[in-house]
Amino acid sequence: QVQLVQSGRGLVQAGGSLRLSCAASGRNFSSYAIGWFRQAPGKEREFVARISSRGDIQLYSDSVKGRFTISRDNANNTVWLQMNTLKLEDTAVYYCAASPSRYGTTRPIDFGSWGQGTQVTVSS
Repeated sequence: QVQLVQSGRGLVQAGGSLRLSCAASGRNFSSYAIGWFRQAPGKEREFVARISSRGDIQLYSDSVKGRFTISRDNANNTVWLQMNTLKLEDTAVYYCAASPSRYGTTRPIDFGSWGQGTQVTVSS
């Protein structure tokens, strides 16, 4: 099992950029796929992006494709979510999560370890 700690909360104007970090502790980080999810007030938690355990396969939701980039450094047990061209509708609490699998899924239920959440607010 890995433990995840997030950093990088922020307030940014529409069109701006922000990078979120997710640092892992515990063993065998390179055996876990990592996902990013977000939850806006009054809405269900939704999939944003995921990256395979080796970092070679990424998947994005349609709403962020072309604007967000997920990456990882297994040597330093860290995953990032680079968010560019932010929109008002990107405002949410963002969570990183780990799945003990090669690729992971898009379903929150398949991810067993979660970060504490990071508030991202995009203003007009």
